Amino acid sequence: MNYPTRILMQPNTICRSILLVAVLGVNFAHAATPAPHPVADLLQPLVDHRALAGAVTLVADKDKILDVECVGFADVGAHQAMQEDALFWIASMSKAMTAAALMILVDEGKVALGDPVEKYLPEFIGQTVSTNPAAADAPSAQPMHPITIRNILSHTSGMAFSSPLENPTLDIHPLAERVKSYAKMPLQFQPDSKYQYSNAGINTAGRIIEVISGTSYEDFMQKHLFDPLGMKDTTFLPDAAQIARLAKSYKANPAGTDLEETTVGQLKYPLNDRSRQPMPAGGLFSTAAETARFCQMLINGGSFQGKRILSQPAVSQMTSRQTPAALPVSYGLGLSIDGDGYGHGGAFSTNMNVDTKRGLITVFMVQNAGWSNEGKQAQPIFNKAAVDNFGH
Repeated sequence: MNYPTRILMQPNTICRSILLVAVLGVNFAHAATPAPHPVADLLQPLVDHRALAGAVTLVADKDKILDVECVGFADVGAHQAMQEDALFWIASMSKAMTAAALMILVDEGKVALGDPVEKYLPEFIGQTVSTNPAAADAPSAQPMHPITIRNILSHTSGMAFSSPLENPTLDIHPLAERVKSYAKMPLQFQPDSKYQYSNAGINTAGRIIEVISGTSYEDFMQKHLFDPLGMKDTTFLPDAAQIARLAKSYKANPAGTDLEETTVGQLKYPLNDRSRQPMPAGGLFSTAAETARFCQMLINGGSFQGKRILSQPAVSQMTSRQTPAALPVSYGLGLSIDGDGYGHGGAFSTNMNVDTKRGLITVFMVQNAGWSNEGKQAQPIFNKAAVDNFGH
């Protein structure tokens, strides 16, 4: 493959750098002026070295977008430059959005975090705990308490990552069927005793949304979260026009010297096949700008552009540690908690983060299923550039 020497901020594309420092009337006379392309200039060598196909990076504060940059390609083979409105499979970043949707029902008083899952899904009544998850015939014990809503949103339930039903892809069976398959499986440890990342837990949360609301999970997400936030390109089932904007997926070749095109093995193709089923734990597609809207809602305590989506207490629960203090992992409700911030990543290296100390939101959009050693520098380079240029 022959790469052009520079693919940065092309004036004839919609990708642009935005710095709206005067909106709030604050005096920035003595602030350092960021370089024209502070992120793309630094990431371009990774494109030149075939360690990164392309990326969209976004920096925002609670009120506005500060910077959007594109570098490289959405389609390497076709030399199709990355565009600001490129669509990405955001994978496990979906978990935070599912948690937010369930917290809407908490705000409405229809469910409580301490409620047992079996209160809403009777198939979980009588669930047991395996004394040895590695052995199929191991004896079972009784759980110290039934798994709760808080457990499934914080990965402390003891549920497995997935079930054998979810094969060959995670999106071929209706949500209700998948959740019933989880209920038949013994827990892998006592609730609250460990942290174990579990798609099954978040998918179960999505099913609870359906049962309580009386509507499909995806319709609830659309009506109560995506529509109010103006997230028109955030979807489980992209249409043909959206697929045309979908950045292709890549991984490093075995030698780590080039990129190989790949697909999302967890999902059924074609991606607009209407038989595909929504996956609360990791099925969403979105753009950098729309992901930033979700983060702005969180950093504003549940409000976005004057619209109340969640209460401040609900956001506080999501964005503070819910895992027991004795456990080494700090996780909220659908969000990883880290020092002065929170966020979540996705399987193909997408990431969103809210730095509460600096009031800074960063969104990193790529489609990479396996980095070379050089490629692994991409997100750290972006994170540092965002703080250096906009974290004042």
